[in-house]
Amino acid sequence: MKRISLTQHLVEEQRLNNNISAELRLLIEVVARACKTISHAVGKGALGEVLGSANTENIQGEVQKKLDILSNEILLEANEWGGHLAAMASEEMESIHLIPNRYPKGEYMLLFDPLDGSSNIDVNVSIGTIFSVLKAPEGMQTPVEQDFLQPGSQQVAAGYALYGPQTMLVLTTGHGVNCFTLDREMGSWVLTQRDMKIPADTQEFAINASNARHWFPPVTRYVNELLAGSTGPRQKNFNMRWIASMVTDVHRILTRGGIFMYPADAREPGKEGKLRLMYEANPMAMLVEQAGGAATNGKQRMLDIPPEKLHQRVAVFLGSKNEVDRVTAYHQ
Repeated sequence: MKRISLTQHLVEEQRLNNNISAELRLLIEVVARACKTISHAVGKGALGEVLGSANTENIQGEVQKKLDILSNEILLEANEWGGHLAAMASEEMESIHLIPNRYPKGEYMLLFDPLDGSSNIDVNVSIGTIFSVLKAPEGMQTPVEQDFLQPGSQQVAAGYALYGPQTMLVLTTGHGVNCFTLDREMGSWVLTQRDMKIPADTQEFAINASNARHWFPPVTRYVNELLAGSTGPRQKNFNMRWIASMVTDVHRILTRGGIFMYPADAREPGKEGKLRLMYEANPMAMLVEQAGGAATNGKQRMLDIPPEKLHQRVAVFLGSKNEVDRVTAYHQ
């Protein structure tokens, strides 16, 4: 079997769909290279003295792990100098990161969650990096936060790297979803799954059931129906899976179907949810839709939500289309 590298795949997709400029290809390759570096650090674990807490908090008020900070630095440094970016934004930083003046500016903007699922770092469970690429607005001079506030439907590319037993890169540039596996000996990304598809029906769901007492009625109704099994209204048995690492949960859904839910709940009624729209929900929603699935906040399509702030939070329902449609209908 002929092995197709990430670069070859991007070049061929450009010839086919004319949707990947040389600058965008460079950007994706640089992000992929940074993910390779993060994968190396994650793989070393305690041997690299990267485990444990850094005893600092990020803008979200979450305690940062050493690997969170390291991954953020790796992505910033890798992407600063290439000339393909106008600015970056990270879940770990309060405001946007401008490209230093000594480097040329490009026409794209990169958003990322440098290390998703960081509660799993110290227990050796799969974690990942999520990224989203936007086009800089026409005539933009010095980028400001407002320039990033584009609905997810305007993303030109999105993807994640998964650091598990294998390191994988799952990517869309708007024409389906493809998966690359890192050949650790060769140091190259090899295309291993083409045009990933999420089945419309499923018998698996993912939600943090310990919050059940705080859920709003539509979520309670939906999950109770799933739990009632073959003798309940759904007349089939459902399995529950919950890894608490969004990248890993979404990867399972892209591989074999399922629905992932992280709803808002009654603990903080004014809060729209926990996951971040710009760094987590939008890139994952683009991937899921490109694979034939659906993604909503319970009320509307995720990719249509007009962002109001950089670190906006959102409720998330994504995965197999028929299940996402059903739980969304219960909210309406």
